[in-house]
Amino acid sequence: MPTETPQRVQIIEAPEPASPPAAARAGGIVLCRHGEPALSRKVRLSAREYREWWALYEAGGIKPGQTPPSHLKEAAKRAAVIYASTRLRAIHSAEALAAGRDFSRHDVFIEAPLPPPPWPDFIRLSPRAWGVISRLSWWFGHHAGEETRQQAQQRAQEAARTLNELALKGEDVLVVAHGFFNTMIGVELRRLGWRCVKGRGYRYWSMRHFRR
Repeated sequence: MPTETPQRVQIIEAPEPASPPAAARAGGIVLCRHGEPALSRKVRLSAREYREWWALYEAGGIKPGQTPPSHLKEAAKRAAVIYASTRLRAIHSAEALAAGRDFSRHDVFIEAPLPPPPWPDFIRLSPRAWGVISRLSWWFGHHAGEETRQQAQQRAQEAARTLNELALKGEDVLVVAHGFFNTMIGVELRRLGWRCVKGRGYRYWSMRHFRR
């Protein structure tokens, strides 16, 4: 009886499973303060006059002829998204940085209010001194019917969440806004896992660069 020739079994090796794609690297977030405003600070004011001065400051733009620093121009070039607050001084600054590009304006980025305490008219101080006094007074509860500290913190949380979502998609984001409120946003970004990797003071055109 003839023996059967055993059949060869072809072994097919299964392909190696594809590695999952690497997670996209998060973009950066740059918080920038606006340029120098046109309104002069070389005055001495009562609390009542400072409230009027601050209203003019809030409505005004920046001093003409300013050139943003080169490192900030480079950050604007890299940014996929540029935001500005709706205050004119922030809009003018964003226009100088965007160099003809479109950018978004949003009132979530406006400065926290600075209502001075109701001190008598014979106390006359510089706008810089009133700014420090008014910020401390506001921080500890004096808001004169304007946005409270708690409301501003909620707004900073909203702004930080928006920036976080954009940057986690891999997009660099630049915000042109205001000194103190940028600081409040920075606090919320740190709570979301961001860290400030570069900071350049607190003056006009200053910036803070955040990374994951």
